[in-house]
This record gives sequence, C-alpha cells and structure tokens, in this order.
Amino acid sequence: MMNRRKLSKTAIISMSIFLGVLSFSVSSCSSNSDSSSAADNVATENTTQTVDVTQKQFSSSAMELGKIETKAFSEVVKANGMFDVPPENNASVSSYFGGTVKNIQLLSGEKVKKDQVLFVLENPDFVQLQQEYLEEKSQLSYLQSDYERQKNLVKDSVASKKNFLKAAADYQTTKVKVESFAKKLMLMNLSPSNLTDENMRSSINILSPIDGYITKINVHLGDFLNPAETAITLVNTDHQHLEINIFEKDLSKVQIGQQIRFKVQNNPETEYEATVHLVNKTIDPVNRTIGIHGHLVNEELNDRFTPGMYLEAKIQTSSDSGLALPEGAVVEMENQYFVLQLEAATEEGYTFTKQEVQVGKTSNGNVPILNAETFKVNDQFLTKGAFDLILE
Repeated sequence: MMNRRKLSKTAIISMSIFLGVLSFSVSSCSSNSDSSSAADNVATENTTQTVDVTQKQFSSSAMELGKIETKAFSEVVKANGMFDVPPENNASVSSYFGGTVKNIQLLSGEKVKKDQVLFVLENPDFVQLQQEYLEEKSQLSYLQSDYERQKNLVKDSVASKKNFLKAAADYQTTKVKVESFAKKLMLMNLSPSNLTDENMRSSINILSPIDGYITKINVHLGDFLNPAETAITLVNTDHQHLEINIFEKDLSKVQIGQQIRFKVQNNPETEYEATVHLVNKTIDPVNRTIGIHGHLVNEELNDRFTPGMYLEAKIQTSSDSGLALPEGAVVEMENQYFVLQLEAATEEGYTFTKQEVQVGKTSNGNVPILNAETFKVNDQFLTKGAFDLILE
C-alpha cells in the first residue's frame, strides 16, 4: 500500500514535469514565430529602392531637377503634308511667238526679279510684224485726215454721203489693224509708241513675270521655242503655307483658327507653329482624307522652308490643364511607371527614391501625374537622366 502511494506520487511529479516542459516548448515556438513575423515586416518596409548620384555624375550627365507643375494638355489630330505656295506664286514662262533661243544665261535655283530678261528669242518674222505696224500706222494718219475732211464736207453739204461713209469705213478698219499690231508688239515686249524704221529688231526679250526662283529650264541656246511652249518655270516662296491631310473620321474635330504644331525632316528636333486657315469641302475618294490649309504664325520663319518640303503635324482640337512632370522624368517598366524623387542633396551628391506613379496621356512633352496628391508641393524629381538610373 505504501509502495502504491509512492508510485502514484512519483507519477504525478513526472507528469507535472512533462507538462511544464511541453508548455515551455509551445511558448518558445510561439515566441520564435512572432519574432520571425516581425523580422519579415521590417524587411518589407525597407524594400524602397534608393539611388545615389555624385555631383560629378550629375553634372557630366547633364541631369536636371524639377517639380510637379500645372501644364496645359491638348487633344490632337495627327496630319501630314507639305509646304506649298499660292497659285499666283507659280509661273510658267513661254512666248506667244515662236523663235530661236539666242541668249540664255540661267541656272536652276537662281533668283530673278520681275521684268528681268530671262532669255532672248530671234525670228525674222518679228521684223515683218513691226514693218506692217508702221505701214498701217502711217496709212491710218492719212485715212484719219480724209475721214475728218469728208465729215466736214458732208456737214456743209459739199460732198456726197457715200464718200464720207467709205472714208469712215477705211479709217475704222485701219484703226483696228493698227491696234491689233500694237497689242502684238506689246506681247513681244516692244513699245509701239517708240518704234521707228531705225530701231526695228529681229529679236525680243522674254521677261520674268514674277519675283522668284528658277525651278526648271526646258530650253537651251539654239533651241527653237514654239508658241505657248513652256521654257522656264518659276516660284515665289515669299508666302508659303501648309497643305496637310487628315482622315475623314477627324473632320468634325478640326475648325478654322485651331493651332497646328509641326516638324520637318531636316530639323526634327524643332517644333513650329501654324493655324488652320481653311478646311477643304471635298474628301479624297481613294485615301478618305480631307485637305487642311494652314498659315505660319511667324512669317519671318518662311525662308526656313521650301515648297514641296514634307512635314508632320498635330492639330490641337481641345485643351485642358493638370499636374505633370516632363516626359524624361517618367520611366516605364513592365506596364508600371516610376520616377526618382529627391530625398537628400549634399555637397557630395544626391539621393533619390524610386516611386511608382499613375500617369495619363503624354502631351507636348509632359506626362500627367494622376496621383500627384501623394507628393508635396516642393518635392523635386529627376527630370533628365532618370531612365538609365531606374533601369540599372
């Protein structure tokens, strides 16, 4: 009986010790688990990426800082086309009379003035035309005198009316001939009033009808130029304009007076301004496009362009404003967008923090920052040079 009690007592003590050890083990496991979880939380909170840049790196890479600012945004319609000039600024030079090219000293691209001699045509028939004019003009003087005499005689009832009518008819017929010859001489750039037997000539000067530049020469020395055959083409580039095309679907968005921003291929870094001056009323049945006529905002830039020069344009059809950063500040990575926010600046360099942002549609080189409210007004960002740093 005594042994059974001792055994029972011993068993109780052993059980107590076992339970105590078990309790300690569970407590230890729980404590370790909490510690591990806390450590994980600390690691998660410290995953923000920072980037350090020395002053030397910042300067040599021409990096720049900037703030989120209010910028203007616009909806645009894309277009393309070329420069052109008004119809009156294009000229085709020909002659009303055929002749042999006697003298021509021109080059394509050469600048000429209005009424400048372009070349000389020679033809013996030119002399005959001048002779006929002088003969008819001399005859006209006699017929005019006879007409006036017959008119006075009829008035005084001295001569018959028949003689008067014949004199009047002869005078009018010759007068018409003289006027016709005179017009032909003026088309030959000869002055009828200054023409005499002594200064008749077998050659005529072909003059430039406009100020401008020679674009094409179709004749050479010794060639025979037929009447109305184009010898030279000219263009005056003083008032160039934009002839661009938009698609039919965009027609309702475009109106007269809207701003056009455009670039040309020989200087793609520079953007120029124009305005919509006219919108065509017909649609190209093949391309389904509509022509837009634009005028330069700054006419002083006219000489930078040439008729036929290709251009790419954007017509601003609506405008708005919002908080934005320059396009160079925002970097896309796997459909996410990031910026580098300045955390500290010292004499040694700069420290930036990589921050994710939500963005809108880029316009005029600026990116709308849709979550701009998460930043402070004076926060600064790397606006130039962020791409290489974020992708490192």
